Amino acid sequence: MIHSLFIINSSGDVFLEKHWRSVVSRSVCDYFLDAQRKSPNDIPPVLSTPHYYLISIQRGGVSLVSCCKQETQPLFVIEFLHRVVDTFEDYFSECSESIIKENYVVVYELLDEMLDNGFPLATESNILKELIKPPNILRTIANTVTGKSNVSGTLPSGQLSAIPWRRSAVKYTNNEAYFDVIEEVDAIIDKNGQTVFAEIQGYIDCCIKLSGMPDLTLSFMNPRLFDDVSFHPCVRFKRWESERMLSFIPPDGNFRLMSYHIGTQSVVAIPIYIRHNLVFKTGEQGKLDITVGPKTTLGRTVESVKLEVCMPKNVLNCLLVPTQGKYSFDPKTQILHWDVGRIDVTKLPNIRGTVSVVSGSSTTTESNPSINVQFSISQLAVSGLKVNRLDMYGEKYKPFKGVKYVTKAGKFQIRM
Repeated sequence: MIHSLFIINSSGDVFLEKHWRSVVSRSVCDYFLDAQRKSPNDIPPVLSTPHYYLISIQRGGVSLVSCCKQETQPLFVIEFLHRVVDTFEDYFSECSESIIKENYVVVYELLDEMLDNGFPLATESNILKELIKPPNILRTIANTVTGKSNVSGTLPSGQLSAIPWRRSAVKYTNNEAYFDVIEEVDAIIDKNGQTVFAEIQGYIDCCIKLSGMPDLTLSFMNPRLFDDVSFHPCVRFKRWESERMLSFIPPDGNFRLMSYHIGTQSVVAIPIYIRHNLVFKTGEQGKLDITVGPKTTLGRTVESVKLEVCMPKNVLNCLLVPTQGKYSFDPKTQILHWDVGRIDVTKLPNIRGTVSVVSGSSTTTESNPSINVQFSISQLAVSGLKVNRLDMYGEKYKPFKGVKYVTKAGKFQIRM
């Protein structure tokens, strides 16, 4: 499937390459770099060259470009590349050029185990950690002195079992299961406050710390909200199709159980509002006045609020006074950034001042530029998704006895 993998930095330099079936010259990446120069923000995920297919993703400031000689399913390769980045982030806390260069040895060891002759072999983090120990200072010093590697001499206990995503004989003193539900809302709102377009992308992340081989079932009160779903391989898809219930034997540790999408046919109540007054006149001082606040029915604290105002091209500079946070104006991109932070309901954040417009400009000034808002709200489901019940069974499908599990109210990150 995959012959070679190249990792390219933001400058267009290949700083890591790995070959499985045959050595492919890194000059094949020139096709990818040409496409990147033509459209940096819209690179085709699949590029056809005279002898290879290049399938790529971009994450964390680096690009992963896989080289395939035969036709293959692009989404299969893209999913594997995302799994590679997720594994690097789990091992090294982030996936960047500097981190990868600092952990060259572990990176090559991981790629050797994740792909066998070009086909995925072990992609679950808990299985890989049993085979390749995560790097730390003491282990690095010991390996340097003794000449050993991080690779274990024994095969992981669950790799060749019927459940390859879970280690066998797992034991915990305190059995717990944590669930975090994260929702991201993308919406377009007109100047009257009416929602023109809105959709929700949600995730259910889990941290399972249960002994033995637990079998879990998770049901929702309103599963018909979902328009599109994507599951971890541990989920029994037939039971979801028939009963709309998640039945699974979970991996050990952290993993993403489910991703879902909710389209525009569902009513999405945007939890914040913006009052604005923007006036631009060519050759004169314009005015800008923006206030942001939560809806009265929200009852939650709005945090990490950031605003981006796409100013007209003939705006020269901004002289503003914010009551909260900091602002900056980039004359090259013509974007005004306002980092508000946490909103205090008693004193709503406001930014106002004057805007300098180039005199004698022939460019038509936009009276209503777009305003992009990003914010996060904890313990709030904009979609209205509710969990009905969580049941756990043992290896013989008998209810657990004396097991303590905690369903943690998730942090719902909302982006508009």
